[in-house]
Amino acid sequence: MIITHPFRSGPDGRDLVHADEDHLREECGIFGIHGHQEAARHVALGLHALQHRGQEACGIVSYDGDQFHPHRAVGLVGDAFADERLMAQMAGTMGIGHVRYATTGGAGLRNIQPLYADFAFGGLAIAHNGNLTNALTLRSQLVQRGCIFQSTSDSEVIVHLIAISLYTDVVDKLIDALRQVHGAYSIVALTRDKLIGVRDPWGVRPLVIGKLDGAMMLASETCALDIIGAEFVRDVEPGEIVVIEQSGLRSIKPFPKTASRFCIFEHIYFARPDSVLENVSVYEARKRIGRELALESIVEADVVVPVPDSGVPAALGFSEQSGIPFDYGIIRNHYVGRTFIEPTDQIRHLGVKLKHNANVPMIKGKRVVLVDDSIVRGTTSTKIVNMVREAGAAEVHMRIASPPTTHPCFYGVDTPSREKLLAARMDIEEMARFINADSLAFISMDGLYRAMGEEGRNPVQPQYCDACFTGDYALPLTDGQVDGSDAKFRLRSDFA
Repeated sequence: MIITHPFRSGPDGRDLVHADEDHLREECGIFGIHGHQEAARHVALGLHALQHRGQEACGIVSYDGDQFHPHRAVGLVGDAFADERLMAQMAGTMGIGHVRYATTGGAGLRNIQPLYADFAFGGLAIAHNGNLTNALTLRSQLVQRGCIFQSTSDSEVIVHLIAISLYTDVVDKLIDALRQVHGAYSIVALTRDKLIGVRDPWGVRPLVIGKLDGAMMLASETCALDIIGAEFVRDVEPGEIVVIEQSGLRSIKPFPKTASRFCIFEHIYFARPDSVLENVSVYEARKRIGRELALESIVEADVVVPVPDSGVPAALGFSEQSGIPFDYGIIRNHYVGRTFIEPTDQIRHLGVKLKHNANVPMIKGKRVVLVDDSIVRGTTSTKIVNMVREAGAAEVHMRIASPPTTHPCFYGVDTPSREKLLAARMDIEEMARFINADSLAFISMDGLYRAMGEEGRNPVQPQYCDACFTGDYALPLTDGQVDGSDAKFRLRSDFA
């Protein structure tokens, strides 16, 4: 995460970055390995599998028994770590890595992780997925104590808390630091002899354990284990610290036990569909969501069309449940990177056609059900619906595989402010008119929970973190406040 709230918007009020995006953005992925001769190369492969979690910057730190070898760069993993000479220099049997997105004010090299610092006990590298909701408060206190920050990252707050801890053991120092922070986090850290993994007590962000040829590893998702042929061992439990060293893995649970609140949007959109998180296949969960969506909002139509790629599993489930044929009525251009620059209003007006194009023979003259994972601002949905209409669709019905997104996330997701969320300003009929759809429906909260294997949402103690749909912020918002149904938060950041 990056603390950049003074630089949130441009002079016209638009977000300076991602202004054309209409999806929530997970902010990073992390990977670590201990006990492998090709540690850095395996970290790079793991990060490549996690590229969907962050496509704007990446970094790796390895340790060879004598010194740490860091490399951080703007851009994709495949570009940043393609140089064989660089990889040869990143020697060692241990390493950690990080991929991230950046929003405004935080794209510089100083904010790319893993962060590294030298301490009396030796070097420490740390990579963080999530968002600390008391980062501003802690940062102010640490600056007053004389700490000098080198970045605008909330992860650096943890580094300084470790530095001033009176404990002697590095794991105890980390525990001491984390007892002072609020928010959501999964962390991998690297010392001279340890790989450490941590999940916050609510388990909002994922972290899994794998093994390969005697080496142990930590990753945001199981797909990062698959790419290197590693075996999935288990999820790191909420509130658990795992310490991997020469003698093996040991588990520490130093935090008070609380109810788990895993981010339900990981299953809806963030995670790769071939991952398994919290013992749930992401792909199967998305298909079940599509089936529930069809049960709740069936419509007479000729074809079910996913908004690729994230809408595909839910659209398959919708098609199977409804009996309406599935087809690829929209084709995605996979070669348009997020760094594509739109320099003029004329090019910007092309909008969605840079990434999607209508497959006219599958659409023309047909009643189309479009299935997507979410609507955030509504801008992309409007362009998609209009594109399908221009391709000759007789009717366009939009079905969304999540409830209306009405509140911002403060736990590690790049979300627009509430006034820019379409569902916070309009009811469903108004939204349907806004995006120019013949009808619009979202899965219900209980339907979403049924798709996840629950009887419904427990209103007293929800089984997942669903604050973006409900405004139910279970974790403390120390740097902000929730005022009635509205969320007001002073910390606006890029959470990497």
